[in-house]
Amino acid sequence: MADEKFRDSTLPPKVRAEDLLGRLTLREKVGQLNQKLYGFQSYTRSGEKVELSENFKNEVERWGGLGVLYGLYRADPWADKDFSTGLVGNTAIRAYNLAQKYVLEHSRFGIPMLLSTECPHGHQALDGYLLPVNLAMGAAWSPALVEDAFNVVGKQLHEMGVDLALISMLDVLRDPRWGRSEECYGEDPYLCARNAEAAVKGCVSSGVEALAKHFCAQGETTGGVNASAARIGERELREIHLPPMAAAAKAGAKGVMAAYNEIDGVPCHANAWLLQDVLRGEMGFDGIVMADGCAVDRLGVLTNGDAAANGAYALSAGVDVSLWDEGFAHLEEAVTRGLVSEEILDRAVLRVLELKFARGLFEHPYLEEKTLSAFTGDAYPQSLEIARQSVVLLKNDGILPLDVKKPRRVAVIGPNADAIYHQLGDYTPPQRVGSGITVLAGLRNALENCTVRFAQGCTVCGGETGGIAQAAQLAAESDLAILVLGGSSSRFAGEAVFDTNGAAIAGSGLQMDCGEGVDASDLALPGAQNALAEAIFAVGKPVVTVLISGRPHAVQAISEKSSALLWAFYPGPWGGQAVAEVLTGDVEPSGCLPVSIPRAVGQLPVYYNARASYAAMQYRDTEASPLYPFGFGLHYMGAAVEVATCAQTISAADLRAGKTLPVRCTVRNPSAHPTWATVQLYVRGLSGSVVRRIKALKAFEKVYLAPGEEKNVALQLGFDAFGLWNRQMQFAVEPGTVRLMLEESGRAVWHAEVQISE
Repeated sequence: MADEKFRDSTLPPKVRAEDLLGRLTLREKVGQLNQKLYGFQSYTRSGEKVELSENFKNEVERWGGLGVLYGLYRADPWADKDFSTGLVGNTAIRAYNLAQKYVLEHSRFGIPMLLSTECPHGHQALDGYLLPVNLAMGAAWSPALVEDAFNVVGKQLHEMGVDLALISMLDVLRDPRWGRSEECYGEDPYLCARNAEAAVKGCVSSGVEALAKHFCAQGETTGGVNASAARIGERELREIHLPPMAAAAKAGAKGVMAAYNEIDGVPCHANAWLLQDVLRGEMGFDGIVMADGCAVDRLGVLTNGDAAANGAYALSAGVDVSLWDEGFAHLEEAVTRGLVSEEILDRAVLRVLELKFARGLFEHPYLEEKTLSAFTGDAYPQSLEIARQSVVLLKNDGILPLDVKKPRRVAVIGPNADAIYHQLGDYTPPQRVGSGITVLAGLRNALENCTVRFAQGCTVCGGETGGIAQAAQLAAESDLAILVLGGSSSRFAGEAVFDTNGAAIAGSGLQMDCGEGVDASDLALPGAQNALAEAIFAVGKPVVTVLISGRPHAVQAISEKSSALLWAFYPGPWGGQAVAEVLTGDVEPSGCLPVSIPRAVGQLPVYYNARASYAAMQYRDTEASPLYPFGFGLHYMGAAVEVATCAQTISAADLRAGKTLPVRCTVRNPSAHPTWATVQLYVRGLSGSVVRRIKALKAFEKVYLAPGEEKNVALQLGFDAFGLWNRQMQFAVEPGTVRLMLEESGRAVWHAEVQISE
């Protein structure tokens, strides 16, 4: 009809959305905000035949349409989908089109659904393209590579009709006991922000909207427990936890997921100051805010369990779309009871409709029936390259790199040596048999002139020690032992029990020591791994230790007794190849720690950027420093950083006007082999109206250097680098002295003091 502006594709999305909004009933509006369905339960598949479930049909008919469908393609033990029952190949497109068609046919105005999917480190779907986990991406110190990798992931999502990629990128790791440590880019807000920006840009450039999670301060935790309180004030919140979201918003994120935790007594899902004043007012975010799984119902601690009140509370605070909860399903009741106004409801519905129009779903609701592209490691090497650049060499007495031409007997020992799922992290789909490359497989490929034998020794978790003697015997018969230890977030071993939001329930028999819901009170290696390590060291042969994990562990004894130590935070499907290439020198180690490694759990917090109001953690029974500090990483062929210079003064007025202070240096590779340099620039204010941090990362650049090559690097420090949140909680540059510290892969190379005038 001529007066139906929403049908006119030449009009702006907001104009069309406003017109359509005025035509909807209260129930239809509420339906646009509901994402109650588990998408993986919305269909059944038998061979090539796909049918919609009655649960899906009933939900669509109840609301006269559907706002957002979560996880249609999700496959893992919680979803109970594998290659025989889940969506793969043409069945994926067929299921999407069936679901979209049913929604359109049961909507009075033909409103299509949005599709959201989990994408913490790649697509959680059968044959989904997977990356190393976020902590590994942080260890690579290469936002450009992260952007390129998420562009590949986005291409696969776009081909499968995904509108919203739910990407972990906002959590800053402050307590490594937290099971979701792997989902953080590191312990530093600047490093996290740069990678969050990169992930959003990569995803958006492929045609898929990025939904950043989790907002906010979930990585702070109390005692490392998931979803626990962030017991911090506004200044800590602003300095540490808000920068990644500000970067994501600036990069174009159109979605945000609220976090489970509360901040100073206020749950994030009920925090209007956070979700409206800060997110929209200060950061300029104009997309949708999504609830985390069942989180709206957790607001019962504020409403005495009243479902309608829960929904009203979250909606009023600024949550636009639900996830599996009952609260939003009772928004009709909430409006009629006067718990929330229809105007506030309309605000959220308008945002959802506008996004649907902007996505072009009204004009192109269906996917083309074609064969899906194969996102293989050969076609898309970005995942492997992140794995290569994220391996961190922490110790080397000269044993590495291994000479691949030298015949020798090599014992590869440990529970993470030949277990592909232990390389992948949480939120991982089933893998095809034989896919991926473990450390054992990578070493057998690389050490062609060696006899490579394997013994597991023990499992990741559990106290069984029956295999340790065999492993020690193998080490005794070998010239070298490569000990591959660590943790696992795999849901595929043991009997899994899951909560209603998909989190693993600790103690349920899984071989997991990390992942959502799997927090730890101790950072020692789990199970019998320390006993295995002691038995191997006792043999007296050289030992190279490789740690594959999703969090830092306290491994001081292992570090001291190993000839070399490498750390690979879950390095992805091809991580075993990357580790082997670094061990043999085919790839120069270039990773740097994105998080400090403590000596013992009792030393926490051990993050590098504590405030200068107290000395580093001082205990009578341990050293004050971490075992290995943030930003640290060794190379085989070290680069030289020379001729660092900067101006000695700059004014606050110039910084406010947008001027920057460049710090210039020359990076040179004196060797006959290619190498990397990670130039890190830290700032410390020596005075101010509030206590400053010991040091804070404000710029970095990772530089590749060919043999004999020399490059000039200029790192720019602007208003954001020198500013602080003052006593009035205003971000400002204060006059005074600032110390600049230049490091290369965690080793100090230069420092200077700069005067900031009025």
